[in-house]
Amino acid sequence: MMKRRAFITLLGGAAAWPLAVDAQQPAMPVIGFLSSRSRQDSADVLAAWLQGLSETGHAEGRNIAIEYRWAEGRYDRLPAQAAELVRLHAAVIVAVGGNIAALPAKAATSMIPIVFIVGSDPVRDGLVESLARPGGNVTGVTLFTSDLGPKRLGLLRELVPAMAVIAVLLNPSSAAAPNQVKEMQAAARAIGQPIVLLRATNEREIDAAFAALVERRSGALVVMPDPFFNTRREQLIALASHYAVPAIYESREYAIAGGLMSYGTSYADTYRQAGIYTGRILKGAKPTDLPVLQPTKFDLIVNLKTAKALGLAVPVAMQQLADEVIE
Repeated sequence: MMKRRAFITLLGGAAAWPLAVDAQQPAMPVIGFLSSRSRQDSADVLAAWLQGLSETGHAEGRNIAIEYRWAEGRYDRLPAQAAELVRLHAAVIVAVGGNIAALPAKAATSMIPIVFIVGSDPVRDGLVESLARPGGNVTGVTLFTSDLGPKRLGLLRELVPAMAVIAVLLNPSSAAAPNQVKEMQAAARAIGQPIVLLRATNEREIDAAFAALVERRSGALVVMPDPFFNTRREQLIALASHYAVPAIYESREYAIAGGLMSYGTSYADTYRQAGIYTGRILKGAKPTDLPVLQPTKFDLIVNLKTAKALGLAVPVAMQQLADEVIE
C-alpha cells in the first residue's frame, strides 16, 4: 500500500505539472510602440493601428504584447524611450508622430524591424534608401504632410484674399522645421503673399505666438504639421477662435474639433496601414521588402459653422471643391 506521505508528494507533483507546462510556453512577441504624441490625443489613430494589426491576425493580450512609450510632445524623451524598447527585445518597434520619433528609433537599433509614420520625405530624412526599396530594418508610411504647406497657404489666401499678412506657426525643435521654413518662404514669394514666421515649442509659447500674431497684424494663420501641435489641438483652436483668426491645419481632426479648415490625408487610414505592416513583419516579412506607403488622396475639409462665427463667407467654388463640409 502506498504510504500517505508518498501519496501527498505524488499528488503535489501532479498538481505542479500544468504550471511546469505553462512555464514552458513561448512568450508572446512584444511590439514597442513609440510616439511623440500623447495617448489622449491618439485614441482614434491608435484604434486604427490596432485594427490593422487585427487584420493580420494579431490582438493585444491574445498573441502579442505591446509596450507603449508616449513622449507627449517632449521630444527630448524619445531617444531614451527608443533605447528602452530595444532593451526589452521588442520584435518590432513602431515609431509614429513624425521623423522626430523615427530617427531615434533607427539610431537605437539596426537589427529590430521598425515601422514608421512620418509626415516628411523619409529618403531626405535618411530613414530609407528609397521608397520602393527601403533597405535595412526600416519601412513604413509617409503622409508627406510637411510638403503640403504651400498648398495650405494657397487655400487660406483663396478664402481671405484681402489679408495683408498671413502668419505661419511652426515648431523649431522639429527636424522638419528647416525645410518647412524654406518651402513656405518660397511659396509666399511665388504668389506675392507676405508672411510672418511664428515659433512655439510649448504651451506658453503657443499663447505668445498668437499674441504676436495680433501685434504684427497678421489676420490669418497656417499651422504647420507637428506632433506637438497635435497634442495641443484644443488650445490652438480655442486661441484661433478667441482672436478671430482664420486658420488652416494639417488634418481632419482639427476641422472636426472646430478648426476652420484642413488639408491633408487620413491619419486613421495611415495608422491602419502601419498596423498591417507591423503584423506582416511579425509573420516574417522583412522591412526591406515592404515599400514605403504613400497617400493617394488628400482631403479638404471646411467647417462652415466656424466660418460663420468668424464672419467669413466660404466661396461656393471652395465648398464644391471640399471633400467634406461641416455645417
